[in-house]
Amino acid sequence: MKSADISIIGPDSKGIVATITNFIFENQCNIEEVSQNVVNGTFFMNVKISINKKKFDREIFNKGLAKEAKQLGMKSRVFYDEQKQKKNMAILVTKEDHVLTELLMANKNGKLNVNIPIVIGTMEILEDICKKYKIKFICIKDRQQSLREDKILKILDENKVDFVVLARYMKILSPKFVWNYPNRIINIHPSLLPAFPGAMAYMQAFEKGVKISGATSHFVTVDLDQGPIITQEAFTLDTTKSLEEIKKSGRDCENKALIRAVTLFVNNKLECRWGKVIINKKS
Repeated sequence: MKSADISIIGPDSKGIVATITNFIFENQCNIEEVSQNVVNGTFFMNVKISINKKKFDREIFNKGLAKEAKQLGMKSRVFYDEQKQKKNMAILVTKEDHVLTELLMANKNGKLNVNIPIVIGTMEILEDICKKYKIKFICIKDRQQSLREDKILKILDENKVDFVVLARYMKILSPKFVWNYPNRIINIHPSLLPAFPGAMAYMQAFEKGVKISGATSHFVTVDLDQGPIITQEAFTLDTTKSLEEIKKSGRDCENKALIRAVTLFVNNKLECRWGKVIINKKS
C-alpha cells in the first residue's frame, strides 16, 4: 500500500480544508494532489495521499477521518490501491446488453480479475443476463435523480465498491454522485471523443459521412463526455455499409475499449494527473 484517494463531500462551511489536511499530516501522510469545488452549496474535495508510516492501520485512519468529517457535517471516503487485492467493481446499466455481457464474460474467463458484487439497472431488461452469470441485480426505477442516486450510492457503500463502470448507462450523473467516486467511474462512449457527443453518435457519424469512427473509454467528470480519456478503438467506415452494420462495428469497439480500460484500472496502471490519464507500463 503506497497511496490512497480521499473524497470529502457535504454542505460547504469554513475550516473544511484545514481540518482535513491537518488530519492527513498528523497521520504521517503526504498530500500529492488536491482539488476542490463548490456547486450550489455542496463542497467537494479530492485528495491523493502517499503513506509514509510502516505500520499504517487503515481502519484507524478511516474511522478518524470519518469522525473529523462528521463534525464538519461531511462524509468521507477512502480508496486504497493495493496491488494484491481484487477491486470491487459495480456496473450500471439501462437496456443495451453488449457491454454488460462482454464484462461479465471476460471476468468469468479470468481476464479482468475483479469482484463484481452488484449490477444496478434503471430497467429490468438485463436482469436475466446477470442471473446467467450469478451476479446480483438491483433495479432502481426512481425518476427523480437525487432519490435514484442516493439509493445507488447506498448500495455501492453496502457492497464496498472501489469503482463503477457505466455499461451504456443512459442517465446523466449529478456532480454530487461523480464527486463520491473521483476518477473511479469509467464510461464507454460511442464515438472518438471529443467529436459527436450524446447518445446518437453513430447516426451523426453516418449522416456526416466520416471515414473513421470508434469508441472512447474515459473517466466521468461533471462535464458531460469531457472526462480524461483512457482508451480508444477505431474502425474505418465503409460508405456501402448500412447503419446497422456500422453500429455493429461500433459496438465491437466499445467492448474492446472498455475491457482494456478496466484491465488497466484494476492493475493500477492508470494515473490521472490534472485532467490527463497516464498509463504506467512499469507498475
